[in-house]
Amino acid sequence: MVVSTEHAAVDGRKRTQRSHREVADELRDRIRSGSLRAGQRMPTQAELADEFGVERGTVREALRVLQREHLLSNVSKGSPATVAEASERAPAHPGEVRPQPTMVGLAPRVTAAFDVPHVEIDALCLTSISLTMAIGEPLRQIHAGRRKPAKVDVRVLLPSRDIDLAFPAPVDSGEDEGSEVHRRWLAQRNAQGQVLRHNLLALRASHGIDVSVQFRALPFTPPVKLYLINGTEALFAYYTLTKRDEEIGQESLEMYDAQGTQSMLFPFHQGDGLRDTTFVEQSHLWFNALWNTISQDLELASL
Repeated sequence: MVVSTEHAAVDGRKRTQRSHREVADELRDRIRSGSLRAGQRMPTQAELADEFGVERGTVREALRVLQREHLLSNVSKGSPATVAEASERAPAHPGEVRPQPTMVGLAPRVTAAFDVPHVEIDALCLTSISLTMAIGEPLRQIHAGRRKPAKVDVRVLLPSRDIDLAFPAPVDSGEDEGSEVHRRWLAQRNAQGQVLRHNLLALRASHGIDVSVQFRALPFTPPVKLYLINGTEALFAYYTLTKRDEEIGQESLEMYDAQGTQSMLFPFHQGDGLRDTTFVEQSHLWFNALWNTISQDLELASL
Protein backbone atom coordinates (compact mmCIF):
# COMPACT_ATOMS: atom_id res chain seq x y z
CA MET A 1 0.00 0.00 0.00
CA VAL A 2 1.24 3.47 -0.85
CA VAL A 3 1.37 5.64 2.25
CA SER A 4 0.17 9.18 1.65
CA THR A 5 0.38 12.25 3.85
CA GLU A 6 -3.03 11.37 5.29
CA HIS A 7 -1.33 8.47 7.10
CA ALA A 8 1.47 10.63 8.51
CA ALA A 9 1.98 11.48 12.14
CA VAL A 10 -0.76 13.67 13.56
CA ASP A 11 -0.17 16.33 16.26
CA GLY A 12 3.39 15.14 16.69
CA ARG A 13 2.36 11.58 17.56
CA LYS A 14 4.21 8.97 15.55
CA ARG A 15 2.81 5.57 14.74
CA THR A 16 4.65 2.28 15.16
CA GLN A 17 8.26 2.48 14.00
CA ARG A 18 9.04 1.03 10.59
CA SER A 19 12.37 -0.37 9.53
CA HIS A 20 14.41 1.27 6.78
CA ARG A 21 13.60 -1.74 4.57
CA GLU A 22 9.86 -1.13 4.90
CA VAL A 23 10.32 2.55 4.04
CA ALA A 24 12.47 1.60 1.04
CA ASP A 25 9.82 -0.88 -0.12
CA GLU A 26 7.12 1.81 -0.05
CA LEU A 27 9.24 4.33 -1.94
CA ARG A 28 10.38 1.70 -4.44
CA ASP A 29 6.75 0.93 -5.25
CA ARG A 30 6.05 4.62 -5.85
CA ILE A 31 8.98 4.95 -8.24
CA ARG A 32 8.18 1.81 -10.21
CA SER A 33 4.48 2.63 -10.41
CA GLY A 34 5.24 6.11 -11.76
CA SER A 35 3.82 7.89 -8.73
CA LEU A 36 7.32 9.35 -8.39
CA ARG A 37 8.57 10.19 -11.88
CA ALA A 38 12.07 10.14 -13.36
CA GLY A 39 13.87 13.41 -12.67
CA GLN A 40 11.44 14.38 -9.90
CA ARG A 41 12.81 15.69 -6.61
CA MET A 42 11.93 13.54 -3.62
CA PRO A 43 10.36 15.03 -0.50
CA THR A 44 12.91 16.16 2.05
CA GLN A 45 14.18 13.65 4.59
CA ALA A 46 12.32 15.56 7.30
CA GLU A 47 9.07 15.32 5.33
CA LEU A 48 9.53 11.59 4.75
CA ALA A 49 10.38 11.03 8.42
CA ASP A 50 7.14 12.78 9.40
CA GLU A 51 5.10 10.86 6.82
CA PHE A 52 6.39 7.42 7.79
CA GLY A 53 6.64 8.14 11.51
CA VAL A 54 10.36 7.27 11.72
CA GLU A 55 13.64 8.95 12.55
CA ARG A 56 15.61 10.73 9.85
CA GLY A 57 18.38 8.13 10.12
CA THR A 58 15.88 5.45 9.07
CA VAL A 59 14.89 7.55 6.05
CA ARG A 60 18.53 8.12 5.08
CA GLU A 61 19.26 4.39 5.19
CA ALA A 62 16.15 3.67 3.06
CA LEU A 63 17.24 6.27 0.50
CA ARG A 64 20.72 4.72 0.38
CA VAL A 65 19.18 1.33 -0.35
CA LEU A 66 17.32 2.85 -3.33
CA GLN A 67 20.46 4.64 -4.46
CA ARG A 68 22.36 1.34 -4.48
CA GLU A 69 19.55 -0.01 -6.68
CA HIS A 70 20.08 2.99 -9.00
CA LEU A 71 16.52 4.20 -8.38
CA LEU A 72 17.69 7.46 -6.76
CA SER A 73 20.59 9.82 -7.25
CA ASN A 74 22.12 12.64 -5.20
CA VAL A 75 21.30 11.06 -1.83
CA SER A 76 22.92 13.17 0.89
CA LYS A 77 22.13 14.95 4.13
CA GLY A 78 21.56 18.17 2.18
CA SER A 79 19.22 18.65 -0.75
CA PRO A 80 16.47 16.10 -1.54
CA ALA A 81 17.35 13.08 -3.67
CA THR A 82 16.26 12.81 -7.31
CA VAL A 83 14.43 9.91 -8.95
CA ALA A 84 16.84 8.34 -11.45
CA GLU A 85 16.12 8.21 -15.15
CA ALA A 86 14.79 4.88 -16.38
CA SER A 87 17.98 4.19 -18.34
CA GLU A 88 20.03 4.39 -15.12
CA ARG A 89 17.91 2.05 -13.06
CA ALA A 90 18.60 -1.47 -11.94
CA PRO A 91 16.19 -4.16 -13.19
CA ALA A 92 12.79 -4.22 -11.49
CA HIS A 93 13.07 -7.80 -10.28
CA PRO A 94 16.04 -9.44 -8.50
CA GLY A 95 16.07 -12.31 -10.99
CA GLU A 96 16.82 -9.87 -13.80
CA VAL A 97 20.14 -8.80 -12.24
CA ARG A 98 22.71 -10.64 -14.31
CA PRO A 99 25.94 -12.01 -12.88
CA GLN A 100 29.10 -10.30 -14.12
CA PRO A 101 32.81 -11.12 -14.04
CA THR A 102 34.26 -10.18 -10.67
CA MET A 103 36.18 -7.14 -11.84
CA VAL A 104 33.13 -5.83 -13.74
CA GLY A 105 30.61 -6.35 -10.95
CA LEU A 106 32.73 -5.75 -7.84
CA ALA A 107 34.36 -2.40 -8.57
CA PRO A 108 31.17 -0.29 -8.89
CA ARG A 109 29.64 -1.87 -5.79
CA VAL A 110 32.75 -1.17 -3.72
CA THR A 111 32.82 2.41 -5.02
CA ALA A 112 29.14 2.91 -4.10
CA ALA A 113 29.87 1.51 -0.63
CA PHE A 114 31.89 4.65 0.14
CA ASP A 115 28.75 6.83 -0.12
CA VAL A 116 27.90 6.13 3.51
CA PRO A 117 29.68 7.52 6.61
CA HIS A 118 30.60 4.04 7.92
CA VAL A 119 31.93 1.70 5.23
CA GLU A 120 31.95 -2.01 6.10
CA ILE A 121 33.43 -4.59 3.71
CA ASP A 122 34.00 -8.26 4.49
CA ALA A 123 35.68 -10.60 2.00
CA LEU A 124 36.39 -14.32 1.82
CA CYS A 125 38.70 -15.22 -1.03
CA LEU A 126 41.83 -17.06 -2.19
CA THR A 127 43.82 -13.82 -2.41
CA SER A 128 42.65 -10.22 -2.03
CA ILE A 129 43.66 -9.16 -5.55
CA SER A 130 40.08 -8.45 -6.74
CA LEU A 131 39.25 -6.38 -3.66
CA THR A 132 42.57 -4.53 -3.83
CA MET A 133 41.89 -3.57 -7.45
CA ALA A 134 38.23 -2.69 -6.84
CA ILE A 135 38.98 -0.39 -3.93
CA GLY A 136 41.31 1.74 -6.04
CA GLU A 137 38.53 3.94 -7.46
CA PRO A 138 36.94 5.02 -4.16
CA LEU A 139 40.42 5.74 -2.80
CA ARG A 140 41.11 7.98 -5.80
CA GLN A 141 37.82 9.77 -5.20
CA ILE A 142 38.68 10.32 -1.54
CA HIS A 143 42.06 11.79 -2.49
CA ALA A 144 40.29 14.00 -5.04
CA GLY A 145 37.93 15.30 -2.35
CA ARG A 146 34.76 13.76 -3.84
CA ARG A 147 34.13 11.30 -0.99
CA LYS A 148 35.02 11.23 2.69
CA PRO A 149 33.56 8.52 4.91
CA ALA A 150 34.15 8.90 8.62
CA LYS A 151 35.03 5.25 9.20
CA VAL A 152 36.15 2.26 7.12
CA ASP A 153 36.19 -1.31 8.47
CA VAL A 154 37.54 -4.10 6.27
CA ARG A 155 37.84 -7.77 7.25
CA VAL A 156 39.39 -10.40 4.98
CA LEU A 157 39.44 -14.20 5.36
CA LEU A 158 42.23 -15.92 3.40
CA PRO A 159 43.62 -19.49 3.39
CA SER A 160 46.31 -20.25 5.93
CA ARG A 161 49.88 -20.66 4.75
CA ASP A 162 50.09 -23.91 6.72
CA ILE A 163 47.58 -25.95 4.70
CA ASP A 164 47.94 -27.96 1.50
CA LEU A 165 45.88 -25.94 -0.98
CA ALA A 166 43.39 -27.73 -3.21
CA PHE A 167 44.27 -25.08 -5.81
CA PRO A 168 46.48 -23.72 -7.19
CA ALA A 169 48.24 -27.09 -7.28
CA PRO A 170 50.25 -29.17 -9.79
CA VAL A 171 48.32 -31.73 -11.82
CA ASP A 172 51.02 -34.31 -11.06
CA SER A 173 52.07 -33.26 -7.61
CA GLY A 174 55.76 -33.66 -6.98
CA GLU A 175 57.09 -32.30 -3.71
CA ASP A 176 59.33 -29.69 -5.34
CA GLU A 177 56.69 -28.49 -7.81
CA GLY A 178 54.02 -28.33 -5.12
CA SER A 179 56.26 -26.31 -2.85
CA GLU A 180 57.04 -23.82 -5.63
CA VAL A 181 53.36 -23.35 -6.56
CA HIS A 182 52.50 -22.83 -2.89
CA ARG A 183 55.33 -20.34 -2.47
CA ARG A 184 54.11 -18.30 -5.44
CA TRP A 185 50.54 -18.27 -4.16
CA LEU A 186 51.71 -17.26 -0.68
CA ALA A 187 53.80 -14.42 -2.09
CA GLN A 188 50.76 -13.12 -4.01
CA ARG A 189 48.46 -13.52 -1.00
CA ASN A 190 50.82 -11.53 1.20
CA ALA A 191 51.66 -8.87 -1.40
CA GLN A 192 48.03 -8.12 -2.25
CA GLY A 193 47.08 -8.02 1.41
CA GLN A 194 49.94 -5.65 2.17
CA VAL A 195 48.91 -3.29 -0.63
CA LEU A 196 45.27 -3.32 0.49
CA ARG A 197 46.20 -2.64 4.10
CA HIS A 198 48.76 0.04 3.25
CA ASN A 199 46.43 1.96 0.91
CA LEU A 200 43.55 1.96 3.38
CA LEU A 201 45.57 2.79 6.48
CA ALA A 202 47.14 5.71 4.63
CA LEU A 203 43.72 7.40 4.81
CA ARG A 204 44.25 7.94 8.52
CA ALA A 205 47.16 10.30 8.03
CA SER A 206 46.02 11.91 4.78
CA HIS A 207 42.33 12.47 5.56
CA GLY A 208 41.76 11.69 9.24
CA ILE A 209 39.52 8.71 8.45
CA ASP A 210 39.13 6.02 11.14
CA VAL A 211 40.32 2.86 9.35
CA SER A 212 40.51 -0.75 10.49
CA VAL A 213 41.89 -3.55 8.25
CA GLN A 214 42.00 -7.08 9.66
CA PHE A 215 43.03 -10.43 8.19
CA ARG A 216 42.37 -13.92 9.49
CA ALA A 217 43.52 -17.29 8.15
CA LEU A 218 41.22 -20.18 7.24
CA PRO A 219 42.20 -23.86 7.62
CA PHE A 220 40.79 -24.74 4.18
CA THR A 221 40.82 -23.67 0.53
CA PRO A 222 37.63 -21.65 -0.12
CA PRO A 223 35.75 -23.03 -3.16
CA VAL A 224 33.85 -19.72 -3.46
CA LYS A 225 34.50 -16.02 -2.97
CA LEU A 226 32.18 -13.76 -1.03
CA TYR A 227 32.02 -9.99 -0.56
CA LEU A 228 29.68 -8.42 2.00
CA ILE A 229 29.11 -4.67 1.67
CA ASN A 230 27.67 -2.34 4.31
CA GLY A 231 25.48 -5.04 5.78
CA THR A 232 23.04 -4.90 2.86
CA GLU A 233 24.75 -6.58 -0.10
CA ALA A 234 26.34 -9.96 -0.75
CA LEU A 235 28.34 -10.68 -3.90
CA PHE A 236 29.02 -14.39 -4.44
CA ALA A 237 31.12 -16.27 -7.01
CA TYR A 238 32.35 -19.81 -7.59
CA TYR A 239 36.02 -20.48 -8.19
CA THR A 240 35.88 -22.47 -11.43
CA LEU A 241 39.04 -24.52 -11.90
CA THR A 242 40.95 -24.76 -15.15
CA LYS A 243 44.06 -26.62 -16.19
CA ARG A 244 46.88 -24.35 -17.36
CA ASP A 245 50.64 -24.27 -17.83
CA GLU A 246 52.86 -22.24 -15.50
CA GLU A 247 56.52 -21.48 -16.11
CA ILE A 248 58.55 -22.73 -13.14
CA GLY A 249 62.20 -21.91 -13.68
CA GLN A 250 63.16 -23.36 -17.05
CA GLU A 251 60.25 -25.80 -17.15
CA SER A 252 56.52 -25.63 -17.85
CA LEU A 253 54.34 -27.06 -15.10
CA GLU A 254 50.76 -28.21 -15.67
CA MET A 255 48.55 -27.09 -12.81
CA TYR A 256 44.99 -26.60 -11.62
CA ASP A 257 44.10 -22.99 -10.92
CA ALA A 258 41.17 -20.56 -10.80
CA GLN A 259 41.00 -17.22 -12.56
CA GLY A 260 39.45 -15.36 -9.68
CA THR A 261 39.09 -11.95 -11.33
CA GLN A 262 36.95 -13.56 -14.07
CA SER A 263 34.68 -15.59 -11.75
CA MET A 264 31.03 -14.72 -12.34
CA LEU A 265 29.75 -12.62 -9.45
CA PHE A 266 26.10 -13.00 -8.37
CA PRO A 267 24.65 -9.95 -6.54
CA PHE A 268 22.14 -10.18 -3.70
CA HIS A 269 20.54 -7.11 -2.08
CA GLN A 270 18.82 -7.02 1.28
CA GLY A 271 15.26 -5.86 0.69
CA ASP A 272 14.99 -7.32 -2.83
CA GLY A 273 12.59 -10.07 -1.82
CA LEU A 274 12.82 -12.91 0.69
CA ARG A 275 15.46 -14.85 -1.28
CA ASP A 276 17.95 -11.98 -1.48
CA THR A 277 17.36 -10.79 2.06
CA THR A 278 17.81 -14.28 3.48
CA PHE A 279 20.96 -14.89 1.43
CA VAL A 280 22.54 -11.64 2.68
CA GLU A 281 21.64 -12.38 6.29
CA GLN A 282 22.88 -15.99 6.15
CA SER A 283 26.09 -14.93 4.40
CA HIS A 284 26.82 -12.54 7.26
CA LEU A 285 26.13 -15.26 9.81
CA TRP A 286 28.44 -17.67 7.95
CA PHE A 287 31.25 -15.14 7.61
CA ASN A 288 31.06 -14.12 11.27
CA ALA A 289 31.00 -17.76 12.37
CA LEU A 290 34.20 -18.47 10.43
CA TRP A 291 35.79 -15.26 11.70
CA ASN A 292 35.01 -16.01 15.35
CA THR A 293 35.66 -19.78 15.45
CA ILE A 294 38.05 -21.76 13.26
CA SER A 295 40.06 -18.91 11.69
CA GLN A 296 43.27 -17.59 13.24
CA ASP A 297 45.09 -14.27 13.23
CA LEU A 298 46.99 -13.73 10.00
CA GLU A 299 50.07 -11.54 10.19
CA LEU A 300 51.31 -9.98 6.97
CA ALA A 301 54.83 -8.61 6.76
CA SER A 302 54.88 -4.82 6.47
CA LEU A 303 55.75 -3.11 3.17
